[in-house]
Amino acid sequence: MSLYDYLEKHYAPGTARSYCREIRNFLSNYPGARTAGYPDLVGYIGRLRERYGNACTLHRIVCSIKVYYDYLCYTGQRQDHPARFLYLRDPRSRDVQLQDLFTAGELEQLLDRKARYSSLYYRNQVLMSLLVYQGLTPQELAQLRTSDIHLEAGTVYIKATATTNSRTLSLKQHQVLLLYSYLQGVRPRLLKQTTSDGLLIGLRSRPMCTEDIVKHVLRSYRGMFPGRTVSAQRIRQSVIANLLAAGHDVGVVQRFCGHKYPSSTERYRQDQVEALKTAIGQYHPMK
Repeated sequence: MSLYDYLEKHYAPGTARSYCREIRNFLSNYPGARTAGYPDLVGYIGRLRERYGNACTLHRIVCSIKVYYDYLCYTGQRQDHPARFLYLRDPRSRDVQLQDLFTAGELEQLLDRKARYSSLYYRNQVLMSLLVYQGLTPQELAQLRTSDIHLEAGTVYIKATATTNSRTLSLKQHQVLLLYSYLQGVRPRLLKQTTSDGLLIGLRSRPMCTEDIVKHVLRSYRGMFPGRTVSAQRIRQSVIANLLAAGHDVGVVQRFCGHKYPSSTERYRQDQVEALKTAIGQYHPMK
């Protein structure tokens, strides 16, 4: 298996390309990478610090290096993983920009968008409803198969990804009706003479990939909310933040969105933001 085949199998297309680019740079700058040990990699990172001052850049390079050795272990080219315990102490900002998120009412407005082609209306409604109500990632949407939809139980099964856990989520009643219409009538027409078990089918009768979904959302909702970008990621972030703001327990929300760690969910809490707004309202000199 080639490196890129491995990356395509385990990561979203954009992520795979990014890792591939960084790994090629690593191999070009460090010819002895294949047989390097932990001390060698520590020395290599030390040299990178002299070149890069940005913590995010260093973290991205280290992540790519780890993925390279994941690949070597996966394909049996190495038995040990020299980068497994390679960590940086440099702080990175993981703050979610809560001021750019959407309210539940604004998210509902996204479902009123008309499709250019009538045959795609139901497909787009299915896609957007799974973003707005279940807060799925583009990769999770691309992985969905028809067998993951259980209309009688009113649930959808979400497979695990590199960054999220698997889970079974409830569908809203009108989603069940929407999915029934899509699966029984629209999806077969989109497939034409081809066969596929992918849930979301594109115009060319092929399942939508992660990149297709990302581009569809950006293109379809460009300019809808001036000053804010409507993206699949921003929709998911909004769903999570709204659930926490409504008083749902962090652990419940963590399971709902598939976060592997509670700290990932905690980033979406708006308590401090609301407290800051109150303080500004009380004490701002221009009041």
